[in-house]
Amino acid sequence: MAEAGEGGRQRLDKWLWAARFFKTRGLASEAIAGGKLRWNGQVPKPAREVKPGDELEIVIGEARWTVIVRGLNEQRRPAVEARLLYEETEESAQARQRLEELRRLAPVPGAGLKGRPTKKAGRLIRGFTE
Repeated sequence: MAEAGEGGRQRLDKWLWAARFFKTRGLASEAIAGGKLRWNGQVPKPAREVKPGDELEIVIGEARWTVIVRGLNEQRRPAVEARLLYEETEESAQARQRLEELRRLAPVPGAGLKGRPTKKAGRLIRGFTE
């Protein structure tokens, strides 16, 4: 983990990309602009500089992460190294595990449907809509 920027600071969107929360900096910027992220309890802009010790609340889909920034990295490294850039809080990890357990026990209706409907299913669908 190399210190990035001057004084150990780095742009928020770049840190989210390097920590592998988002695939691109553009997606990270969109998430920040869309209000899916809080920095130390405040709504930041993508250019906000983060430093070790900052707390981030990240919402990705249904998953909510609360992490503490532990390091900075200018480059996107493998996932094992990216996990060293942050530390997830205990409450956040437990909440995500509970959500995963609920998702496993109660799958989304229609999740098992794949491909196009058969002829018979198509007739039934048309029967409901016509």
